[in-house]
Amino acid sequence: MVLLGVTDLELNILDTFEDVEYERRTVEVSLVDGLEKLEAEAHVWGNSNDTYLYGDWDSEQWKAAHMQDFVKMTMGFMEELELPESKPRVATYENFFRRSDDPTRS
Repeated sequence: MVLLGVTDLELNILDTFEDVEYERRTVEVSLVDGLEKLEAEAHVWGNSNDTYLYGDWDSEQWKAAHMQDFVKMTMGFMEELELPESKPRVATYENFFRRSDDPTRS
C-alpha cells in the first residue's frame, strides 16, 4: 500500500504506532502496473533474523486470524494518543492482550 500526501504529523503518528519494532527507511516501490517507480518511506521490521519474515504470507489468513484483535488494539492506541502521557503501541498491544487473556475480565 502506498499512501500519498502524508503530513509530518501523520508520519509522526505512524512512527509512534510502529514503535521500536520497525525502522522507517526510504525504499523504491513499484506501483501495481509496474510502470512507475517512486521512492517512499516504509516501516520495515527491524529484526532481519526473525524467521516469520521469510516464506509465504497470506493476507486472507491473517485477516481471519488477527484482524479483529488488530483493530481493537489500534482503537486502544488511538484512544491513548488523546491522553497527556500516551503509551507507545507495543505497550498498548501488550496491555490489550493481558486484558483479553484475563478470564476475570469480560
